[in-house]
Amino acid sequence: MFNGIFESKKAVHKTSKQTSKVLVDIHEKNSLVPSLLSKLNIDYEFVSLDVADYIINDIAIERKTISDLKSSIINKRILFQLKEIKQYPKHLLIVELNENPYEGIIHENALRGFILSTLLESQVPIIFSQGEEDTAKYILILASKKRKSCISLRKKIPLSIDEQKQFVLEGFPGIGPATTKKLLKQFGSIRNIINSDEISLKSILGKKFEAFKRIID
Repeated sequence: MFNGIFESKKAVHKTSKQTSKVLVDIHEKNSLVPSLLSKLNIDYEFVSLDVADYIINDIAIERKTISDLKSSIINKRILFQLKEIKQYPKHLLIVELNENPYEGIIHENALRGFILSTLLESQVPIIFSQGEEDTAKYILILASKKRKSCISLRKKIPLSIDEQKQFVLEGFPGIGPATTKKLLKQFGSIRNIINSDEISLKSILGKKFEAFKRIID
């Protein structure tokens, strides 16, 4: 069905000596891809990634088997994951067609709709690989591109002012997106939040106030 669309055509037999290190999320230990990377002599390291399953320089890769993809469409987790990988200037979704994509837990048109939405609206490229071995070969080619001097785990795309405010406030213990939104709505800026009186802060933070105050002090 998708055969011939984004498939690799030839097996790669030799590995470039200039391959970049691949950062692999620790959850990928359950897949065969890392061991296949070893066989291809690709330098990789297991780390706890906040974004994506694989990072090569400035490229973020989310990997899904077709069954994983269907499940994540149902629980909508894939929408969050695609948004997250777009923090990197280069990003893509690899889907392994290890079974018939049009059979299973979601209607075939729902899958088609997701693919079209991802490509046209989210603008995230999709590669359909034949399986874990094919995925490893795609990673090999990406890692063989021009090597960069360092790899950063930080977000690559500058955040907007509002996102920067949220990023700072969510660094405090127990403060999530909902609390951050309340704080910024009432006080407008981080400076105003820090300089506000305890009663006003406690009305929003509640039990979280003491931890917040300790860090500020």
